[in-house]
Amino acid sequence: MNFLAIIKTISIYLSLIFLTTHCVSETNRSLKEGFINPPDSARPGVYWYFMDGNLSREGITADLESMKEAGIGNVLFLEVNVGVPRGPIDFLSEEWQELYKHAVREAERLGIEITLGSGPGWAGSGGPWVKPEQSMQHLVASSTEVKGPEKFKGLLPKPPPRKPYFGEKALTKSLREKWIAYYEDVAVLAFPTPAIDNRIKDVDEKALYYRAPYTSRKNVKPYLPAPADYQEISGSAIDTSKIIDLTEKLKPDGTLEWEVPKGSWTIMRFGKRNNGAVTRPAPAPGLGFESDKFDTTAFNAHFDEYIGKLIKKVGPRKKGIAGGWTMIHIDSWEMGAQNWTENFRKEFKNRRGYDPLPFYPAYTGRIVGSLEMSERFLWDLRQTSMELILENHAGHFKELGRRHGLKLSIEPYDMNPTADLDLGAVADVPMCEFWTKGFGFNSSFSCIEATSIAHVHGSPVVAAEAFTAGSKEAWKKYPGNVKNQGDWAFSIGVNKFVYHTFAHKPLGEKYRPGMTMGPYGVHWDRGQTWWSMASAYHKYIARCQYVLRQGRTVADVLYLTPEGAPHVFRPPMSALEGDDVLPDKRGYNFDGCSPLALIEKASVKNNRIIFPGGASYRLLVLPDFETMTPALLEKIESLVKEGAIIVGMPP
Repeated sequence: MNFLAIIKTISIYLSLIFLTTHCVSETNRSLKEGFINPPDSARPGVYWYFMDGNLSREGITADLESMKEAGIGNVLFLEVNVGVPRGPIDFLSEEWQELYKHAVREAERLGIEITLGSGPGWAGSGGPWVKPEQSMQHLVASSTEVKGPEKFKGLLPKPPPRKPYFGEKALTKSLREKWIAYYEDVAVLAFPTPAIDNRIKDVDEKALYYRAPYTSRKNVKPYLPAPADYQEISGSAIDTSKIIDLTEKLKPDGTLEWEVPKGSWTIMRFGKRNNGAVTRPAPAPGLGFESDKFDTTAFNAHFDEYIGKLIKKVGPRKKGIAGGWTMIHIDSWEMGAQNWTENFRKEFKNRRGYDPLPFYPAYTGRIVGSLEMSERFLWDLRQTSMELILENHAGHFKELGRRHGLKLSIEPYDMNPTADLDLGAVADVPMCEFWTKGFGFNSSFSCIEATSIAHVHGSPVVAAEAFTAGSKEAWKKYPGNVKNQGDWAFSIGVNKFVYHTFAHKPLGEKYRPGMTMGPYGVHWDRGQTWWSMASAYHKYIARCQYVLRQGRTVADVLYLTPEGAPHVFRPPMSALEGDDVLPDKRGYNFDGCSPLALIEKASVKNNRIIFPGGASYRLLVLPDFETMTPALLEKIESLVKEGAIIVGMPP
């Protein structure tokens, strides 16, 4: 190498060093400036609750101005009925819509962002505009025992609806009448009655008639087992080769004429009914059936009647404005499960590759073919349900929002019939929830879920419904004594607090502390004695949130969850320390990953498992599960060949 070449090489190295140093310096300067003066986008938010018709124009302005002064940067707008006497402004009336428009305009003026829930109440998407045929549905059945040879001519009993999970008290007289009246036939099947009446265990859960709330009910399974072997009982299964489709023989009045072959036969009449899920806890004028979560046409009708109306009323968002209506939201899943829709059979055939018709008796716990075949059908049923919810409900809602410039946040847990990690992955902003320690339920698991979703899918913001509380909290909490739990949330991965709750104050300054969200807290609003002093605390929160949104996730362990639905990600106890409410990661950072995310997004670089969003992991831990689909096995094999380190027992 000659002298000029050496000088040129040294110059290149010095230039690279200068550029690197300059970039690091600029990054440090940017971080420092962002910490000292965090941007408005880093400010915390509040759940802004309105109590069934109790709204005022002056109160809306006063609420938002007080938030601005206190350092609140965003609100989640919801109206509920939690026992507070109804006010004069009917939900979604012309006057109500004008007040919502006023709230948006004022938020634009003040630089505060508004997120609107997917329907009236705090959970779900529905309302009085949802017709029974557009609602969440169950496949229901009745059975008739006959003996042949004979000519059967009789009325097959109309299958009754399944009881709503939260009981019939949630149904108004009108809704109850519609719930009972709605029925459409789906199929009639006949088969030789098995000698032994052995039923599938826990079939109501496996067939998605019910999914209990994981947070508030004891002994709810985080997932359903899928063993490799089943104990078969001879004589207990329906012979699939002898199932007869009698659907065409059923008359409109429910009568059937059929020449019964020799032997004992069971005739089953299958139909679809509303599952009894209603908007909750919705304002009285917003009470109605939950919309079908499998069908885009049904959801479009709901969207047009609620969010679509408000989009037309408010008008397009002005360019260059930081605040205003920017997001839509699906809160914690509390509307339960459905297992049917108009095109379910067609969708099942397309996705699973076989006709579900002969397996309809398995919905009721009857064994078709064999116990293994029936259990695998029910697994396919749940998988199809999950795919329809992800695509035709959450994914479709996200697409509708995007058409109007609105992003989507989702709390993907509780009565969720899908896998939490996959439902949350649909969101632009995954959300979790943590209750104030000692004043409610324990949902800290959802924070580990939300941070895992954000890291694996490259979402910079992890939001939390923060410090939710029951009636015993009673104004006991304030910034000073929630700081420890807030710091825990930051350390677990949350970087956006949305305090639950700021209750709208429609009655002016005369009454203190003003209207509340019934028994629920934590009371984080202008009715508090300390509210005027909270801005410094909220700036501290904004500084933390800004810094925690920078950079990329680098972790040690990636826990792969089992396949199937429903699924709640719970890391092994060996990965955690501390108590149940405030668990800390024990020594090593980790995230959970769904099989779907692994298959679609994972690759290997320098022996680390990496994802497009930038997250990387040293090793993958397989679930302690007996079964695995070929697609997932192939993906794991490819990661091994690429150099990934994988720990666990093969299925």
